[in-house]
Amino acid sequence: MELYGIDFFDLEDFSKLLFKFGINFIFLIIIVRLIYYRVKDDKDYVFTYIMFNILTFFICFLLRKVPMEMGFALGLFAVFGILRYRTEAIPIRQMTYLFIVIGISMINALSNKSVSIFEVLFTNGLITLITYLIDRLWFQTIEEKKNIVYEKIELIKPENKQELIEDLKERTGLPIHEVKVEKIDFLRDTAAVTIYYNRD
Repeated sequence: MELYGIDFFDLEDFSKLLFKFGINFIFLIIIVRLIYYRVKDDKDYVFTYIMFNILTFFICFLLRKVPMEMGFALGLFAVFGILRYRTEAIPIRQMTYLFIVIGISMINALSNKSVSIFEVLFTNGLITLITYLIDRLWFQTIEEKKNIVYEKIELIKPENKQELIEDLKERTGLPIHEVKVEKIDFLRDTAAVTIYYNRD
């Protein structure tokens, strides 16, 4: 059945879409929810990873049938680049997870008849296993963060960052490894800062 010259429903293609998306979604949940989220309790990044994966999967799956010019393909990746550089910088580990979820979505979406189902499952499984071994077994800590109001305004300068961290360590008793200045109030001589520390 066609509508304006476009197939309204193709059972074979639709079943292929559901099958590949099922594989993709299962490994996505394992990586993001069972591996990443238990190491770093951050719901914002979980939402980002899941949506990036799903969107990339559908973009790759649906556009693989469309003959694309090289300029269009480069433009598509340029859009992702603009989004990346126009947003707040994120830590390396979070960026790595972002590449992982995008990578498995592209693998699952773009695989064709020349790639067996076993190869797709093996690739997804190996990526998931390596991610688990490195992030859960090698780094058995959970990164946490707290927002605090800090009054030593002179220590928020970039050149005093290490001294700021040491002062916060002494005051809080926490093994702080990173500090981010969120907001500065010069009227009250205070700053809102976020501290990051690892918990076993």
